[in-house]
Amino acid sequence: MPKFWKRLAPLLLAVLLLTGCGKNSSTPAVEISGAETASSEEVELEEEAVALAETPALSTELMPVASGTKVKSNEKAKIDYSNIVDGYVMVRYTASTDKRLKTQVKGPTTTYTYNITAGESWTTFPLSDGNGNYQVTVYENVSGTRYASVLSQTFTVTLKDEFAPFLRPNQYVNYENAPNTVAKAAELVAKKEEPLDKVTAVYDFVVNNITYDTKLAATVQSGYLPVLDTVLEKKTGICFDYAALMAGMLRSQGVPCKLVVGYAGSAYHAWISVWSEETGWVEGVVYFDGTTWQRMDPTFASSGKESPSVMKYIGDGANYTVKYLY
Repeated sequence: MPKFWKRLAPLLLAVLLLTGCGKNSSTPAVEISGAETASSEEVELEEEAVALAETPALSTELMPVASGTKVKSNEKAKIDYSNIVDGYVMVRYTASTDKRLKTQVKGPTTTYTYNITAGESWTTFPLSDGNGNYQVTVYENVSGTRYASVLSQTFTVTLKDEFAPFLRPNQYVNYENAPNTVAKAAELVAKKEEPLDKVTAVYDFVVNNITYDTKLAATVQSGYLPVLDTVLEKKTGICFDYAALMAGMLRSQGVPCKLVVGYAGSAYHAWISVWSEETGWVEGVVYFDGTTWQRMDPTFASSGKESPSVMKYIGDGANYTVKYLY
């Protein structure tokens, strides 16, 4: 494991925790009204908050496929739910429009709302809620925050295994078209067999080579998505980029990995959870200091230069509250 930097002044921790990673806890990522929807019904969807902005084994390279065996479609959109046992659903808006578009994935306990773009190829969304009943709905903006349902499909999910949603690329962890990221991950984990050794190698690379982009954090807009090869090339990003890069690298090498969005204290933030046969799910990703396993958050660890005070905060699970899994 990397040697820790000498303790920095207490002011550093105060700055990190006060600035956090985006929005205050009073501002949810997405406000949704209208729990039940029908094809002719309108709902109100607030714009997604710009989360994750400010500081604070198994088969590899599994790719999503729109198999076409189970598809709901009309003249505007398609929903391919052929591979729900593998933990994902795919959506494509085929019509031309300049209106804002969203896809909502409503699971057994959590509702996820995503931005999509007309004319793009298939977009993949994870079924992060695990087994149960889901409803996937494509929406088109009417005015303001009012959206009309364009297409909707319900289905019941029984996953092949609990790791399925966290082993493939999706809209938030998109390494499907990031060959440099995948190649770098393969280089980093070469000759390493144990998942936690792979985690260590990827973690060390991310926190020691990616710097925090304050300019992007100040200007980032709702709908921002990490482009992993760009983050890798520029070696800079917001905490969404840190988390997505690490998750993408690990998934591409067969390590089940959750990109977790929630709160670090009262600040909106992102971190990583991984799985190994020896430990099961390690909620928050970890580093080993020679004595005990500690929680490691790649943004706080990097921005805080791994000072003891910052790492102590990261190691306290009570500081973290999970809201979404990607």
